[in-house]
Amino acid sequence: MEPAKKPATRGRPPSITRERIVEAGIEMGLPNITFVGLAAALGVSHMALYKHVANLEALKALVAEEIFTRWQIPQDCGDKDGGLREYLIVFATSVREFVKAHPGLTPFVIRRAAATEPMLAKIHGHQALIAQAFGVSQDQARWLLATVAFHCMAVADTVYTVTQREPVVETDRATEEAEMEIELEQGMQALIVGALVMLKEGSSAE
Repeated sequence: MEPAKKPATRGRPPSITRERIVEAGIEMGLPNITFVGLAAALGVSHMALYKHVANLEALKALVAEEIFTRWQIPQDCGDKDGGLREYLIVFATSVREFVKAHPGLTPFVIRRAAATEPMLAKIHGHQALIAQAFGVSQDQARWLLATVAFHCMAVADTVYTVTQREPVVETDRATEEAEMEIELEQGMQALIVGALVMLKEGSSAE
């Protein structure tokens, strides 16, 4: 004889909060987010989720904003004398690792029009820190950091997108990725040296 089934317990439906939405979205990963999938992860209907987020693009933007807010941008500026180049290299490495850890994030960060108020506040705060630490103007810090971040994000996104695809010929993905990362790092160092020369000559955007 089969045991009697317990009646379903009634209670309050799962609440939908910004925190639960972004946590579920981060766990799913930006490329995999769908309304139906995220609603299922929250234990609610996708129609209920629509009451909190207008559309899929807004949902991904919300998750992207939280990911960016959690990014620990390097704050240790080291020595002021001759340290700006070293700091920018550390910053570029952080950007590369950030892009690698969060596939699909770059379009939400690299486009200025997509930046939200919390994202802009974090960016401006970082620029102010670098300006003060290295004795450059706010505009110079903005130009330097934006130049490094823009190019590093764009190239890193390309590198990691390519290495995740099926290879045309038989190759070791880890080796291929490592080789491309070395080229990316060397390219960023060249960009940083060139940007600092432009800054010294006064030809950067001010």
